[in-house]
Amino acid sequence: MSATLPPPRLLPSGDSAITVEFSRNIDDAANQRVLALDRLLARDTIAGITETVPTYRSLLVHYDPEVIGFDALSAKLVALALRPVPPTATTRRWRIPVVYGGEHGIDLEDVARALGATPDEIVARHVAGHYRVAMIGFTPGWSYLSGLDPSLHMPRRQNPRLLTPAGTVSIGGVQTGVQCLAGPSGWHLLGRTPVRTYQLHRDPIFLLEPGDAVTFAAIDAKTFDEQDRAAEHGEIVAELIAA
Repeated sequence: MSATLPPPRLLPSGDSAITVEFSRNIDDAANQRVLALDRLLARDTIAGITETVPTYRSLLVHYDPEVIGFDALSAKLVALALRPVPPTATTRRWRIPVVYGGEHGIDLEDVARALGATPDEIVARHVAGHYRVAMIGFTPGWSYLSGLDPSLHMPRRQNPRLLTPAGTVSIGGVQTGVQCLAGPSGWHLLGRTPVRTYQLHRDPIFLLEPGDAVTFAAIDAKTFDEQDRAAEHGEIVAELIAA
């Protein structure tokens, strides 16, 4: 990336946090800068920082104001943010099984009609994608993935559901995502995965991390049931292709 990077916006977030904002849009280049700054802060620690929270386009930096002040920390963050984005370590690549359609993906047919395609064509496009984990958020393990085929971009539902199943794989706007826990959602449900991206009593507790690469593989309902039982007992049924 160019050495003449635009500086981020620094926004005070209460009296003990700073939001380092690289873009106002969902943007892969901005997200790479977010994750790069997060890695730099993990490597070159700054006294007073207590936690960092990466998002799509900004990094929330929590700090102890009795150790370092807003102005001093801001200067250090800007200096780090303007460094060229360093190369990442070897990217972890996951293949995640998904059963599409039917009771597991109740919006698949509606999505196909809205996009002028067949359900099989929607599945084929979704499976063909190469995705990157941009952030984890909303609920534990909820993985937001960039890289969705533009032909699958569509607005979120006008009426969000109050409850959608654990393991839902869905699309919304320009993103696709893996929802680990049951919860509300305004996205379009294409299918479900038996993979637990978050499992409290498993090591690791969180399976996916920002920067990981993801592809999907279609499975049938019988395989889903088998893998779901295995995953319930702590087995990681996602395939780690490279680490």
